[in-house]
Amino acid sequence: MVFDELPLAACWLHQGLRSGFEVSYFATEPNGIRIEGTTTGFQDGTAWIVSYDIELDQLWRTRRARVTTKTAVGSIEQQAESDGEGHWMIDGDNAAHLDGCLDVDLEASAVTNALPVHRLSLAPGEHAAAPAAYIRLAKRKIERLDQLYTRLDDQEGRSNFDYQAPTFEFRSRLAYDKAGLVLDYPGIGIRID
Repeated sequence: MVFDELPLAACWLHQGLRSGFEVSYFATEPNGIRIEGTTTGFQDGTAWIVSYDIELDQLWRTRRARVTTKTAVGSIEQQAESDGEGHWMIDGDNAAHLDGCLDVDLEASAVTNALPVHRLSLAPGEHAAAPAAYIRLAKRKIERLDQLYTRLDDQEGRSNFDYQAPTFEFRSRLAYDKAGLVLDYPGIGIRID
């Protein structure tokens, strides 16, 4: 699967689970891709801002993620680093519970669902596990999130995937644009630019 060049920026409107907005900026660097962005939201009676800086290697494996979450009660800063082979350090400490994860997934973000789609490059009918280092809102612990992506047939110029996160008993059909960025994440958000 070959994707078009990433745009300089993309925006999503949160819908369903939360209200809010996300803006991401993309830069191609000598060693890979950098995604910087901010997502804001209101969910379960709490307003929050999450800022992130994610570095990917040329194979779209997460190498570093710096994430700051701010709520009315304070800020949490976290840094996750990977060797690209599935071994992680969280804030400088070994994180063996994340062994085998090649992606980072931010609970507050739509953009991070692009990472496994690019990395896996699935053909229609193929599926693959894509466990991720899952950074939740306002929590200090980065968890393992088991995920499964199944590539469906393209429709109307969109790549479609069946996405499953068994931990949350969650399943959804995700639609992506030609650059491999999610357009429609039912119950979570839609791409507006």
